[in-house]
Amino acid sequence: MKTIIIVLFVALFLIVLLPIMGVEWIIGKRNPYKADISQLRMVQWAFRVVLFLSGSKVVVKGYENVPKEEAVLYVCNHRGFFDVVATYSLCPGLTGYISKDSIGKVPILGMIMKRLHCLFIKRDDMKQSMKVILTAIEKVKSGISICIFPEGTRNKDEQHLETVLPFKDGSFKIAQKTGCKIIPVAISGTAEVLENHFPWVRKSEIHITYGNPIDITTLDKDTQKKMGAYCQSIVENMLQEDLKA
Repeated sequence: MKTIIIVLFVALFLIVLLPIMGVEWIIGKRNPYKADISQLRMVQWAFRVVLFLSGSKVVVKGYENVPKEEAVLYVCNHRGFFDVVATYSLCPGLTGYISKDSIGKVPILGMIMKRLHCLFIKRDDMKQSMKVILTAIEKVKSGISICIFPEGTRNKDEQHLETVLPFKDGSFKIAQKTGCKIIPVAISGTAEVLENHFPWVRKSEIHITYGNPIDITTLDKDTQKKMGAYCQSIVENMLQEDLKA
């Protein structure tokens, strides 16, 4: 029943959102930020409703570590679709997510995500992937945060919840080229909402922990070259601490 209710809510929300976004597009001609932030808040509200309908509880730690007045690079481990639902609902400012290319092809959803500054990457196309990273760099320079899942795919290992797949270094160029702070984010409990018993939605306790901001300019050159492994270690340590709690 939860699954049906959520599907109906999302479908209705998307239908209602389309004409609203048309109005926001007109507003954006004069005040792009006002239109963007309005759209962000509407989608965040919808995601909170989805979390409520799923019966899930979101436990947040370290939110004070997230800068509110500057663009950052969120670096998250990836367990399931609800990683996006839970974290996006908490973003204080404009934030685009880098997602796989197939999501951008979904009717209506892909269009809305593009309006919300999301980018779509083809994992097997190095040239296209680099263009996406360059676009993300420009977005951060313009004040829009970017969220990445540097594992590149969902970690399906439910036996070792404290580990993550290897973090790829490529997307960390966003921080290296802009000097923005990196916010490590540890997520757990999201796979239990959907993926572990797809297609049915069940309630879960989702834990989201925001780590201390990482200023890449203060790190030595060797560490800067291995930012994937460096941030992976931090996120894994955060996951281990969360599991002990």
